[in-house]
Amino acid sequence: MTDWTIGSLAEAIKAKKLSPIEVVREYLDRIARLDSKLRAFILVDAEGALARARALEKEPPRGPLHGIPLAYKDLCAVRGLPTSCGTRTPDYFLSERECTAVTRLSQAGAVTLGKLNMSELAMGPFGDNAHHGDAQNPWRLGHITGGSSSGSGGAVAARLCAGALGSDTGGSIRLPAAACGIVGLKATYGRVSRAGAMPLSWSYDHLGPMTLTVRDCAILLGVIAGHDPADATSSRRRVPDYTAALDEPVRGLRVGVPENYYFDGLHVEVDAAVRAAVAALSELGARVEPLSVPDPEPMVAACNNVMVRAESAAIHSRILKERPGELQPAVLARLAPGLQVSAYDYIQASRLRARFTREFIAEVFSRVDVLIAPTIPEPAPSLADAKSGTVDDVVRRMGRFSRLTRTISTLGLPALSVPCGFSTGGLPIGIQLIGRPFDEASIFRLGHAYEQAAGWYARRPPLE
Repeated sequence: MTDWTIGSLAEAIKAKKLSPIEVVREYLDRIARLDSKLRAFILVDAEGALARARALEKEPPRGPLHGIPLAYKDLCAVRGLPTSCGTRTPDYFLSERECTAVTRLSQAGAVTLGKLNMSELAMGPFGDNAHHGDAQNPWRLGHITGGSSSGSGGAVAARLCAGALGSDTGGSIRLPAAACGIVGLKATYGRVSRAGAMPLSWSYDHLGPMTLTVRDCAILLGVIAGHDPADATSSRRRVPDYTAALDEPVRGLRVGVPENYYFDGLHVEVDAAVRAAVAALSELGARVEPLSVPDPEPMVAACNNVMVRAESAAIHSRILKERPGELQPAVLARLAPGLQVSAYDYIQASRLRARFTREFIAEVFSRVDVLIAPTIPEPAPSLADAKSGTVDDVVRRMGRFSRLTRTISTLGLPALSVPCGFSTGGLPIGIQLIGRPFDEASIFRLGHAYEQAAGWYARRPPLE
């Protein structure tokens, strides 16, 4: 049952072949057996999940997620459950408002299993956490899950929940999706409300779904997308039916392969897997076109390193000033410099970001429909290697690991990470499909076509 997709589970529940109680018990049993070694969950609400399942058992179908067990990154406020944001100080993160995305999923019938592990304050691409334990990669224990949505990636890959919510400021949905061999979407900035989720950077943050398949990802986005009065940045654009066009052929779709930056310095197995995926898309009929993209390095240096630092320091100034000793050293080292960013530098960075974004979109998407690139530059390293050395060593290593995703976060473009193979050590590799603003439908269509042809989604971690 835990190998079923969200779509197939929903159909079975609707047809009364399975009951919400049966489904929830199956997932809770699996959590009880496996999570002690995976550390994907910070909190499991078994009693609440079963009570919800019993109530749903008696109701007519609420929506497309009736009885489907989901779990949420622990920066999402969930009614009745504490939120720690990956710290040991949950009293800082009390919220009177439930996360809008969680509310919408609940209204569609979803069952909340609990809160998922994460990098402290969502500041880290590896997923290690000194307070709640380091999340473990289900494909190889002792290796990183990717972060900061570490528990979300690990839990979905290990079939501890049918789907999850993560957040992405510089890659925190896509990195764990790639490292754990699942699908993760950072939608267009503004497509999904962030209300009720603890922010890291107001102008960079995204909430999004993490699932086993592209179709499941499209189902969840269809539920959580749309305008929210509680989030002034959320878009009023119409939300399409993302599943409607999934099975349309991709013949003629123009797919751009960057000749610069995104393939620089890749691990040899990542390079080979991504290029094999490109070849597979060509065989499916997509028009693959090499192209040079605007160099994103100046944009990251001028914008990310100023805006994210300033905004994160402003958001977390209280804990930074009152309890700095409680923060992990690498988190403190990345957070503290933001207090020194001047208003002048912040405004200039904001202006440059707008210019870079206009230029990138105009230059790239006048030539192609979708841009394809690796998600992570190497298979998931061991936790020991990721955390070794000085704090400065760790911070530099973090920057290298997330360099392929940060640029797309700065641009606010939709990006879908899809599994595209495995290393010789059995660790997943991912590609990211990048689209025009609010054109999630095209990257879903391309990702689904590749996924069905390649079949990587059918493999499962060797946990039992």
